[in-house]
Amino acid sequence: MNIHLAYGKDGLDIEVPEKNLVGVLTHATATPLSDAAGSIENALRTPIESPALGELARNVRSACIAVCDITRPVPNKQLLPPILRTLNECGLPDDAITILVATGLHRPSTDPEKELMLGGEIVKKYRVVDHKATMLAEQRYLGTTKKNTPVFIDSRYVDAELKITVGFIEPHLMAGFSGGRKLIAPGNAGEETIKALHSPKFLDDPLCCEGSIDRNPLHHELLEIAGMAGHDFMVDVALDVEKRITGVFAGHPVKAHAAGVQAVRTFVRAALRKPADIVVTTSAGFPLDLTYYQAVKGMTAALPILKDGGMLILAAECAEGLGGESFSAMATRFRTAEEFDAWIHSHPVEIDQWQLQESVKAVRRGEVVVVARGIEAAQREKLFVHSAGSVEEAIESGLRKLGRDAAIAVIPKGPYTLVEVEPDAA
Repeated sequence: MNIHLAYGKDGLDIEVPEKNLVGVLTHATATPLSDAAGSIENALRTPIESPALGELARNVRSACIAVCDITRPVPNKQLLPPILRTLNECGLPDDAITILVATGLHRPSTDPEKELMLGGEIVKKYRVVDHKATMLAEQRYLGTTKKNTPVFIDSRYVDAELKITVGFIEPHLMAGFSGGRKLIAPGNAGEETIKALHSPKFLDDPLCCEGSIDRNPLHHELLEIAGMAGHDFMVDVALDVEKRITGVFAGHPVKAHAAGVQAVRTFVRAALRKPADIVVTTSAGFPLDLTYYQAVKGMTAALPILKDGGMLILAAECAEGLGGESFSAMATRFRTAEEFDAWIHSHPVEIDQWQLQESVKAVRRGEVVVVARGIEAAQREKLFVHSAGSVEEAIESGLRKLGRDAAIAVIPKGPYTLVEVEPDAA
């Protein structure tokens, strides 16, 4: 059976033996908003548990709007114009508004990427800057959380009188769901804060996973940090598989985000009757599969439906290779997942170790095979996961290993789908 996977910008068609296929897990049906522009305007005027954005903007002298970087498909070209227009109409001049790209520890945005994310007119008219987590001089120290996380947040965000975040809500491999508080930390947090948030202290907890919110310790740590930094208003959206807006959640940063999570959870869920022997997944294509660093999210998203001892096949283009220099060095340094896991529990936290720690969770469950044409062969050989030239080659390997009747499940959109085994499954 032919199945189309999200892979790079163009996608990837694969063939899966029909007799083995037990499920293609995709988003539940979500209807795109018939008038997205009108819904956005209405959400700004009548937000969730918050005064209207225009009311909040009156009598303030500066505003900072935190937005996601190129790795997130946020429809900023639709969201930002009405927000900026509202701020201008309330008396804020263009030069009093900063658009801060929440890069976390990702690389800086290029000028073409800024135009792609925000639109050329916005880039020309407003101050658009990247957060630089490693530049201590650009951070404001706010103290420590109850769990002793040191809190450094970009001073341009902290110093603004009106603090707004713009993003979207999807399942997240550590924080349960993205959006809201994540634009502040780790998005605009300093290096030491990000390292603490991604340390084994949090990530060893099994509740730091996709879909987990209420008892997720990382989620609550992020909320505490957002409270310390200040968070006046948020605008998050839900997207369908074609990245069309299906919901707008604006207003009180905690209550609006909770409403968005509740809505998103209902239509990103997909379930199997029982775990599959082989699971083919993706990292949802461009821009999330630009690097192996980001593509790990596709691995962890598939784990709830993978049988112990099974095979997980990740198709991710990784057009920019493994990722940043520090991550690339770390990813090719350790011979086995066990060696890496022992190292992170006996050494201070290093930048980017968290994505590899997430991949260890997958390796512990079963064999992991990566299909990524953008990763150089010499680097693929040094990873503690296996690789294949095609998904079909990997499936054939899995059938030889696990038997010709092995059950195969496919997740075409990877981390955009919240997969699970039916609760009443045997």
